[in-house]
Amino acid sequence: MKGRADGEREKTMRQLVLCDEDVAGAGVLPHHEEAAEPRPARGMRRAGWLLVACGLALLPWLYVLATGLPATATAAHWPVAWVGLDALEALGLIATGLLAARGDRRHALTAAASATLLVVDAWFDTTTAAPGGDFATAIAMALGAELPLAALCGRLALRAFPLSAG
Repeated sequence: MKGRADGEREKTMRQLVLCDEDVAGAGVLPHHEEAAEPRPARGMRRAGWLLVACGLALLPWLYVLATGLPATATAAHWPVAWVGLDALEALGLIATGLLAARGDRRHALTAAASATLLVVDAWFDTTTAAPGGDFATAIAMALGAELPLAALCGRLALRAFPLSAG
């Protein structure tokens, strides 16, 4: 009796090992093993630290801007700035839509860029609008179009690369 139980136990263990090998071969690790993140290449690490340093260097600059900029300013190419921003948004939305409709995962890149542009547009529309009707229109555009589209694009970008369940 004991020999038969040992044989079945050994058979079950072989099946588990084979199952683990199949799962590992498919790129999925068993739940009991932790996947080690690969160390980024040296150039990538340097680029990362350079970006962190640049971001930190901008922090004092924010104070300079906040205390030194005039309350009002005239821009010589105001229409070109807004048309350019909206043109980039249109291109981003079209590219994202076409890539997503084709099932191309690169839509995540254009979706992320489009979401960013839409949030920037909503921010500048509302912060540069004159009081009254212009401000109400800016708020309506931000809440009714720009921010919902940004949320959709953000969701598309994040869903293209699902996080591992672990």
